Amino acid sequence: MQVQPYLFFEGRCDEAVEFYRGALGAEIIFLMRYKESPDPGTCPPGGGDKVMHMSLRIGETTVFASDGHCLGQPGFQGFSLSLTTPDEAEAERRLAALAEGGQVRMAMTQTFFSSRFGMVTDRFGVLWMVHVAK
Repeated sequence: MQVQPYLFFEGRCDEAVEFYRGALGAEIIFLMRYKESPDPGTCPPGGGDKVMHMSLRIGETTVFASDGHCLGQPGFQGFSLSLTTPDEAEAERRLAALAEGGQVRMAMTQTFFSSRFGMVTDRFGVLWMVHVAK
């Protein structure tokens, strides 16, 4: 069994992917646009070039993403993505990259569970917890 996060960017998926490519080295594994769907009834009005489904590799994890219904602002609440890094320098670098256009919720600090831990809400509203593996 496998559980994978599925993020709906409500019309900003291409922008989000480019951001995560730069910030995290993300790589597109699969991409289907609404206009490529075998079921044309799934396309939001004027959304043929929007992302219907995408598989995105970030490190060793696959994250699914879509433009959803293309309604405008995505609303991510009640969860976060946890990013584990191999060392403190990488944690600092990734938190800073994710914070570009976003908001640091907790600056990097030492905790009882990690030598460096911080939290940031990125420019798309996704909450990230960045920490160093023990």
